[in-house]
Amino acid sequence: MVEFVYRSNPSHVIFDSGTIQKVPAELAKLGFSRPLILCGAAQKYQAEGLRGILDADSKNTNITVAGIFADAAMHTPVEVTEKAVKLVQSSACDAILSIGGGSAIGLGKAISFRTGIYHFAIPTTYAGSEMTLILGQTENGHKTTISNPKILPGSVVYDVDLTLTLPTGMSATSGINAIAHAVEALYARNGNPITHLLALEGIKSLAEALPEIVKEPLSPSARSKALYGAWLCVTCLGSVGMSLHHKLCHTLGGSFNLPHAEVHTIILPHALAYNAPNIPAEMKALAQVLPDSNGDATHGLNVLLQKLGVKRDLKAFGMKEEDVAKAAEIAVRNAYWNPRQIEQSSIQELIRRAWAGEEARPDL
Repeated sequence: MVEFVYRSNPSHVIFDSGTIQKVPAELAKLGFSRPLILCGAAQKYQAEGLRGILDADSKNTNITVAGIFADAAMHTPVEVTEKAVKLVQSSACDAILSIGGGSAIGLGKAISFRTGIYHFAIPTTYAGSEMTLILGQTENGHKTTISNPKILPGSVVYDVDLTLTLPTGMSATSGINAIAHAVEALYARNGNPITHLLALEGIKSLAEALPEIVKEPLSPSARSKALYGAWLCVTCLGSVGMSLHHKLCHTLGGSFNLPHAEVHTIILPHALAYNAPNIPAEMKALAQVLPDSNGDATHGLNVLLQKLGVKRDLKAFGMKEEDVAKAAEIAVRNAYWNPRQIEQSSIQELIRRAWAGEEARPDL
């Protein structure tokens, strides 16, 4: 008999094309009338579009937009959150709408956790922060994480149309970021048959859709399949614990200010190769859903990244070679569970390979 515990996180999810048009009615249904919109600078045009939709329906819903806060930043800096909380308090808003990728949604989660205000998330990438009760935030050059049910957004709107203009490079890296959630869910200490099935289906969907998006960015079928896969993958992240891969990415992103999705993309095959000797069953299952893997999941990831044409080296994003040893030291500083014992010398070599842009190989 298989024994397991499965936790399903209670978000209200709407998935389709054109679903952003349903936001006014959803807000009104929940009794909110004065939302504040959150976004990053690059997504301000989408925030303005959302405000236009809300304004156009204001006679029916009595909704007035309290304003737009467009300073969401990578890795959720605490000082940005504090600035946004002051605006929440001074604007008398009764809900927050975050639209964008992990930066905007992470900010929304941080605000909601601090103030208790209702959070309505509208993701435009595949990274998946919207379905987790995890908050990663940065202060004084260090990234820390908090896990609490109060962090989970109350409602999530997935609109395939909002991803059609997502640049192919960002589509690729945020998609691999989502795959990383599912890969680690496969060998999570508290994994279960349900997250295992969700993870494999999510990985398969994204691994098939992302190369098609690179070739045909406006393909509705590929975009829909990718967003569906991303939702499955991040559902896994919200249900089980993560291990080495996420620890390394938090270290590299928070301590060296490296871009979140790109770091996930570079690190994933190396972290998988490190853990491979201790997870043979999971490696076999993963290989079966990665096209052209030839029975080797690490090879399958290498091939997928080649198809996507993404950068494979941390040095391309400003990391210095002398930071490799420091990153390894930070990554092993606090104990955490991983299927293979954490060895600092091997972790340092893993990071060096990622810094140099080498392909992942199973000799760590």
